[in-house]
Amino acid sequence: MLAITALYAAPLAALFIWLSLRVIARRRSELIAYGPGEDRELLQRMRIHANFSEYTPIALIIMMLVESLNAPNLLVHFIGLLLLAGRFIHGIGLSLDPYKIKLRVLGMALTSASIAIGALSAFCLAILNAFI
Repeated sequence: MLAITALYAAPLAALFIWLSLRVIARRRSELIAYGPGEDRELLQRMRIHANFSEYTPIALIIMMLVESLNAPNLLVHFIGLLLLAGRFIHGIGLSLDPYKIKLRVLGMALTSASIAIGALSAFCLAILNAFI
């Protein structure tokens, strides 16, 4: 069972849908079918959505691996909280007008920390499980 990962994947999926709807709404309002056209706001919304799409799957995969290797629940929650906070802060920071660079940086730092801590944990747990 990967109940802890599921607990964090669900709100992340909701955030993904919200970011998608923001792109769709801007496309409809500006009548842009493909690409950003000349619309900088649409480009910004597309990049926020793309950034989420680029980082979140690998973070969740690593989190699943950590949980599946019987990591302490607290560690899995810590990774999930870093990821969830990072993705929300990043998305909100870039959605504000004008966008907040400090929130963007903090969001990416938290996201990167979740990936790094998760990867290191998965590696260590895999070694323990494989050799001990």
